[in-house]
Amino acid sequence: MNSKDEIYIILGPTASGKESAAFTIAPQIGGEIISVDSMKIYKTLDIGTAKATSQMQQEVPHHCLDMIEPTFSEFSVGEYVQAADSAITDIISRGKKPLLSGGTALYYKGILEGIFESPPKDLALREELEEYAKNNGNEALHERLVKLDPVSAQKYHPNDLRRVVRALEVITLTGEPVSANRNQWSGFHSDEGYFQGELRYKFRMVMLDWERPVLYKRIENRVDMMLEKGLLKEAEYVYNNREHFASTPLQAVGYKEFFPFFAGEEDLETAVDTLKMNSRHLAKSQCTWFRKFPCQRIALTEDMSKDSIVTSISEILTYQ
Repeated sequence: MNSKDEIYIILGPTASGKESAAFTIAPQIGGEIISVDSMKIYKTLDIGTAKATSQMQQEVPHHCLDMIEPTFSEFSVGEYVQAADSAITDIISRGKKPLLSGGTALYYKGILEGIFESPPKDLALREELEEYAKNNGNEALHERLVKLDPVSAQKYHPNDLRRVVRALEVITLTGEPVSANRNQWSGFHSDEGYFQGELRYKFRMVMLDWERPVLYKRIENRVDMMLEKGLLKEAEYVYNNREHFASTPLQAVGYKEFFPFFAGEEDLETAVDTLKMNSRHLAKSQCTWFRKFPCQRIALTEDMSKDSIVTSISEILTYQ
């Protein structure tokens, strides 16, 4: 798709309130929400992903939620972009405005810039590589990747077999390493904040930029609220099905922190503290990426009301 129709984006790290703001603003601008979140695509994982409730989804249409089961491991960025493109086209065709909100930076890159077109799957080659790992160990297969594509090898843990196999598959089929093609964020100028390449959509982008101590306090409060809503039970469901689930939901912040507790290796308080710490680390990483984006940042302080925040966002998104 090479549309130049305008889309609206509300960025922010975890617990910044971006989805809540989008939910309030969408009806005001005649919009529908598109989730840009690699965890909210999974069915049944609701509390730990802070997914919009069924009531919220009835009040404001949401897209790109609950697309696959947690056992489904082959959902690529390209497949997400296809789903997002379809949602954007549908929303615009009905005279509505697409309002994107979420915390997955690579999904935004795919929507706005496009993605690396990788070669199709070679099932026979995959089977051969997986058999090699089975007979020689994941470390041995990873060492092959180190020799052929050290940049990608540094990103992938030896036990992340799916990605290691895919990286070796790509270099075998194309003669070029994945890292040579996936120069992530090459279209961004990190100092001045703009895209250099051709964009797939016109857009208006706002980032919610909290003072760091306030953001960390919001994160702690959100974790406590999630626990009150039943996060522990949901995390136990993930733990009990870990042998069948894909690697992505098992590695997500919000569930893995409780695994040592369920295994009897540590107490609940320690698990909760770890979750809050990992959530802070995630937020810091998201802020680092989002500040490279060509967006208008709204500096937020603890004394600002939700109404004033929403008003600031609306003024930027609807400015003529």
